[in-house]
Amino acid sequence: MPARTHDQTILAHLTRAGSARILDLAAALHVTDETIRRAVVRLEAQGAVTRVHGGVQVRDWASEPGFALRYALNPGAKRRIADRTAGLIADGASLFLDVGSTTAYVAQALRARRELLVVTNSLSVAQALTGINGTRVFMAGGELRAHDGGAFGAEALAFVRQFRVSHAILSVAAVDARSGFLLHDLREAEFSRAIIDAAEEAIIVADATKFDASAPICIAAPDRFKRLVTDAAPPPQISDYLAGHGVKVIVAA
Repeated sequence: MPARTHDQTILAHLTRAGSARILDLAAALHVTDETIRRAVVRLEAQGAVTRVHGGVQVRDWASEPGFALRYALNPGAKRRIADRTAGLIADGASLFLDVGSTTAYVAQALRARRELLVVTNSLSVAQALTGINGTRVFMAGGELRAHDGGAFGAEALAFVRQFRVSHAILSVAAVDARSGFLLHDLREAEFSRAIIDAAEEAIIVADATKFDASAPICIAAPDRFKRLVTDAAPPPQISDYLAGHGVKVIVAA
């Protein structure tokens, strides 16, 4: 198959999902890993895609609304989740916070805590907690994305891997009974895995609209997470799935 046709086929596949791993693309298109990598180099030179560790993403692709719109959705539910989550965190704790809109509400609720150590790639989180009650904030480096104020890439990953913390608090795009916790963005998933690896426990914060929603990228095996904080009980299939993997569901009253 001509190189140009390969490129078009790969780009069409990526446009549907937004991002993919090199290995998955090769398997889906029945070509070698090297064929995919060469095509990705060409597509990146054209400005169509961005390479990430082990994968590729359509440049500036987003299937989710921008951060400002997501932050404005279900604010009551997100505040209840945030308040309940903050209740799990003691003064003096160390934690990671990701770039999600629900996590931004958690950051606001954590302003009541004292002397936290917070590591984040979210400009919103950093602004909420810097200089509040003795909290120290460490912000990951790299280019800030325009649509959510998040820092991603090799610099951000190298930065967060220097830390070991008590809690990693993450938001998700979807929760289902087949794969658990899902995201739309490959770089966000990669960052989430890095902070899960460096934390004693991982906590998911997600409102009930995420149940049975769809997203293409699994963050990690569900037993890597200790708790899900939400605003309503999940459907039975999801409850059973999470319970079977040792995830405790906390419903914020």
